[in-house]
Amino acid sequence: MLFSCSTIPKGITAVTQFDKTKYLGKWYEIARFDFRFERDLNNTTAEYSANDNGSIKVVNKGYNTRTNKWKSATGKAKFVKDETIAMLKVSFFGPFYGGYNVIALDKDYRYALIAGNNLNYLWILSRTTTIPAAVKTEYLQLAQKAGFNINELIWVKHD
Repeated sequence: MLFSCSTIPKGITAVTQFDKTKYLGKWYEIARFDFRFERDLNNTTAEYSANDNGSIKVVNKGYNTRTNKWKSATGKAKFVKDETIAMLKVSFFGPFYGGYNVIALDKDYRYALIAGNNLNYLWILSRTTTIPAAVKTEYLQLAQKAGFNINELIWVKHD
């Protein structure tokens, strides 16, 4: 049986001329939609490093405000097409992959807007714990135009 699983929402395009090496490293989560794997987490970060096989190691970490404990998850990401297109699939649980699509990125790789495989997953990332107001406005406008309900965003505390 053949089936296809879309890794990016319809009508949205991933960043092209993507440089994987520049993207690697630590990112701070500025905002996200709530979903069960990150529920109650603040001080959330994502760290990306290259694996020998060309995939990307992903380490997500956050502080659970309910249990007062750090939580982390390690997974892997693979490019869906060419490595110059920021359209990836990421897995934390064996053979199950979800979409990870960089849909906006500044030229210096400091700020990123990430879409999942549907309109229920959205993240704003930064190399620091804050983003400039102009970048925030631009990314919110892009997300809203793409069909995301930006009023649902959770703004992450970094303390």
